[in-house]
Amino acid sequence: MPLHLYWFLPSHGDGREVGKTATDQGRARTIRRAPDIDYLAQVAQAADTLGFTGMLVPTGLFCEDPWVVSAALAARTRRVKFMIALRSGLTSPLLTAQMAATFQRVSGDRLVFNIVAGGDADEQRRYGDWLAHDDRYARTAEFLTVLRGLWQGGPVDFDGDHYRLKAGLLTRPATMPQIHLGGSSAAARRVAAEHADVYLAWGEPPPQLGELMTDFRRQSDATGRDVRLGTRFHVISRDTAEEAWETANRLIEGMDPALIAQAQERFRRTESEGQRRASALHGGRTDDLEIYPNVWAGYGLVRPGAGIALVGSHEEVADRIAEYHKSGIDHLILSGQPHLEEAYWFGEGVMPLLRARGLLEETSAGS
Repeated sequence: MPLHLYWFLPSHGDGREVGKTATDQGRARTIRRAPDIDYLAQVAQAADTLGFTGMLVPTGLFCEDPWVVSAALAARTRRVKFMIALRSGLTSPLLTAQMAATFQRVSGDRLVFNIVAGGDADEQRRYGDWLAHDDRYARTAEFLTVLRGLWQGGPVDFDGDHYRLKAGLLTRPATMPQIHLGGSSAAARRVAAEHADVYLAWGEPPPQLGELMTDFRRQSDATGRDVRLGTRFHVISRDTAEEAWETANRLIEGMDPALIAQAQERFRRTESEGQRRASALHGGRTDDLEIYPNVWAGYGLVRPGAGIALVGSHEEVADRIAEYHKSGIDHLILSGQPHLEEAYWFGEGVMPLLRARGLLEETSAGS
């Protein structure tokens, strides 16, 4: 299978630092870019021009609404897809099916879903969702059962633990959006094996990620479904390895030690199995963060969620991506700070190398 590359849309804002920085002669070094629509359009148009398959559009309390942002940017781009992160318990399956069908029609079939069951209990409760972790995944399974039934023609007559409805969709989408679903817990893997098109896990060194994916593959094979595999990394790619590691080290130098300690304490209390796995890769240490050749755990010192980066020369980063692809990964979601500049570093430096090796999905851009 060819490699499908997605970039990240910084709808929570952008900048050159991972978290709050130490002060330099009493003046904060942090520079933030507001997520206004013109800046987000620059990032989306870069991904469109460079030949990325699509963009992950996040959801959460600190992000702009992914549906509104994606609809606005679909009108400013030509072919890039929008992977909308969707919290499956916050809207009804019928409303979601209707919104998705409309988005497909107005965008030219450019919708992809990243289904989020929710790993942060505190944030879920702020949205009014008080279900426990495994119950959220059980609800997600019902949600996806109904959603696919509606897309496939319905009407759906469903009576479950979380949803009860008799409904049909007036106008189905011509193309059903691909479903990506992530999570390292047993509950997440079970739902992904039964309902997802692509199973996602946060980036880890190849041995650990390979073991997780092998376990998942056995589970998905038992269902008789062909579920593809994907992962999520940050990336720092430069003309030379020295330049790339200088950039990574500057990020570490700018991190506030107090913020690192606070973040690590928060991660220890998380319900997310993926977050616990990511935190265990570095244990809060700021030294020896290259946990595998060109695989760096620095982002995860303060950033929740995906915390691993690919760091090195364009050739080294391409080699590492090829290694992951050889292990079965064919969907890769990437990001870098600032997202506009890093999209070009990667798109002009690494993507031509991957394309020359015949690894990339063919697109009309980036030739």
